[in-house]
Amino acid sequence: MTTGTAGPEATAPPEPGADQPRPSRFGLPTATALVVGSVIGTGVFGLPSALAAFGPISLVAFVLVTIGALALALTFGALSKRISGSGGPYVYARDAFGDFAGFLTAWCYWITAWAGNAAIVVALVGYVEVFVNTDHQVVWSIAIALAGLWIPALVNLSGLRNMAVTQILSVVLKFVPLLFMATVGLIFVKSANFGPFNASGTSVWGAISAAGAIALFSYIGIETASVAAGRVRDPERNVSRATVFGTIGCAVVYILGTLTVFGTVPNAALRDTKAPFTDAANAIFGGQWAGQTIAVAAVVSGLGCLIGWTLIIGEMPMAAAKDNLFPKAFLRTRRDIPSFGIISSTVLASALVIVSYTNFEQVFTTLVLLSVFTAVVPYLFSAAAQLYWLLVRGRRAEWPHLVRDCTVSVLALAFSFWALAGSGYQAVYYGVICLLLGVPLYIWLKVSRGEYGEVTS
Repeated sequence: MTTGTAGPEATAPPEPGADQPRPSRFGLPTATALVVGSVIGTGVFGLPSALAAFGPISLVAFVLVTIGALALALTFGALSKRISGSGGPYVYARDAFGDFAGFLTAWCYWITAWAGNAAIVVALVGYVEVFVNTDHQVVWSIAIALAGLWIPALVNLSGLRNMAVTQILSVVLKFVPLLFMATVGLIFVKSANFGPFNASGTSVWGAISAAGAIALFSYIGIETASVAAGRVRDPERNVSRATVFGTIGCAVVYILGTLTVFGTVPNAALRDTKAPFTDAANAIFGGQWAGQTIAVAAVVSGLGCLIGWTLIIGEMPMAAAKDNLFPKAFLRTRRDIPSFGIISSTVLASALVIVSYTNFEQVFTTLVLLSVFTAVVPYLFSAAAQLYWLLVRGRRAEWPHLVRDCTVSVLALAFSFWALAGSGYQAVYYGVICLLLGVPLYIWLKVSRGEYGEVTS
């Protein structure tokens, strides 16, 4: 795998299993599927219910959030053309701001990945239990959740080809019914179901901001193609295209799908349901079979999302470990897959799942909110890195291009700050503590190398 480095002095230590001439790689379809699969998990199936309290005005918030997400996608695409190799936000932050910024980015993103996997699989269990364990016995719920974590891990450990095939297949199986609801479903929309345009009881801007705080987090994962860039064929071309295409595809499904649900399920009923797309499908076709089909799509969606994120939880720390900014154990591979990163992170996610089912729901909720905070920090560093590069080393003679690129970067940076504010005071407070918990590890890594400051070797 190509190594992302922060400058001419940086070198990567030998990697276990590096006797292969080059890593297994995948093309644009799989890279796009990785983005879509990582962004669209189980959360989209409950999103309309969360937005129903604000009314149709939340669609305005969704459009504004989509603009910010596209700005981030274009930023990641531009950065991937300039800096090759896996690592995504980590290598971008390290290139612009040095080792410490790179380490904090990798640390935050790693926490996001395994804590986020725990959240995804807990939501996945709810849809599985539509068919089995309908009485929600805790022991069986835990067993289903652990299976939902370790099946994607085994798929990844079996090789990149198997991961690519299952990722594409899962994206197709979940994207088709969602796209159907986002297109054909519009025919069945009734204006009477929408309710008041602003149902929040607050000002227009207050409602948009509050709804945006929910919608902001639906795009986490748009950077995954850049994180796995070392696995992508022709990354300078395909990572950028996959990121933008994937984000646009997700935006279409999100906005039009939410519009369909708003228009087919009465607002009062939508606020109370836990499966809005299921209710919308039942309202369109009648009976229960359509809703059960959507539940199956939700299960497939969750598994596909977990398969993509399971690769990412190994790729990010592996890229940092190559630059001696993460423990060297993360360099261990099996069949050219970062096995130690995948296994250790899945163990952590499994422990978090068990905690969530043993009367510590509040602890779990807090940790999930922390994962949101830790996801946004790498976005902020990436947008700042692109803006820094443009202002210092950009194409100064080509002012129209420079102004355009700077505008996109500023939008991405503003989007990141908005996401931080939307995560809430408690998440930011504990998130900063979680962020700084990585400092002792950074000190240990630097001391073990006999370094001081930003020296690299």
